[in-house]
Amino acid sequence: MAKNRGAIVVDIEKCKGCELCVGSCPTQVIKMAPEVNGKGYRYAFMENPDACTGCANCAVVCPDGVITVYRVKVEAEN
Repeated sequence: MAKNRGAIVVDIEKCKGCELCVGSCPTQVIKMAPEVNGKGYRYAFMENPDACTGCANCAVVCPDGVITVYRVKVEAEN
């Protein structure tokens, strides 16, 4: 049976660090970086990429539209 795997790409220079994506992630993939971007904001990144399902909750709640979600189907290994 196929399983969904996902990945997100955050435009770190446009991220304002609102953390809405962190709270919306059901698998706790997204965290805030300890460093800041060029505007002085902490930005979101994938801390646990293996857990991402590509649900796109993060992209939907992002007020600035800086998150792109990619989803692929992976065949389960037997």
